[in-house]
Amino acid sequence: MGSIPWKRTVVALLIFGASFGYVEAAVVAYLRLLHEPARQRFYPGRGAGELFPLLTMEQLKASGPEQRQLLAIELGREAATILMLAAVGLAVARNAGQWAAAFVIAFGAWDIAFYAFLKLLLGWPASLFTWDILFLIPVPWTGPVLAPALVSAAMIGAGVWHLRSEARSEPVAIGRGHWMGIIGGALVIVWAFAMDYQAIMAGGRPRAFHWGVFGTGMILGVGGYVAAVRRRS
Repeated sequence: MGSIPWKRTVVALLIFGASFGYVEAAVVAYLRLLHEPARQRFYPGRGAGELFPLLTMEQLKASGPEQRQLLAIELGREAATILMLAAVGLAVARNAGQWAAAFVIAFGAWDIAFYAFLKLLLGWPASLFTWDILFLIPVPWTGPVLAPALVSAAMIGAGVWHLRSEARSEPVAIGRGHWMGIIGGALVIVWAFAMDYQAIMAGGRPRAFHWGVFGTGMILGVGGYVAAVRRRS
């Protein structure tokens, strides 16, 4: 990490991610209040903590321009979130590997803190198996809270290890095969989250999560990085 101690860099990334997680949780609290009138119109009696079924595009159109504008704002917020996390990684990195490591640390801390603060502010989620809407770009990603939490924990672990190795002049050499495993695993995980997007967009409720697909993605992604670490040693 050049003249910046890697431990201090990791701490700064974790603090940034956790603080940003609170900001995101606060925004979600506001958005739920703004969306609640439209949700009650189409799904009367649904509890405030129930996210599903989502409003369909037809229902959003019938709700007026304000609800459609809120959806556009939400999509922009999600894109800006990823760009902000990527930017803070770029600010502390000296090469592509350090940037990727810093990004996944900040991302993982943000995601875990986001759920922790939602629990503190709203009493939600009820458990780690409560379903959530993870992203809306390009289609809705859904899954139990435990699944993204596991991904985030793996990202933080890999990112910290990578920065530590770089600081000790023992960089992890990630070859083509390792990248195939990491990227392939990430795509499989995303697919596990997005497999039922058509039903969700049509106003349906989540079915049983595809843990087998998700687990395959985790094994491929984590295994690809671990294989690169082991080859070095």
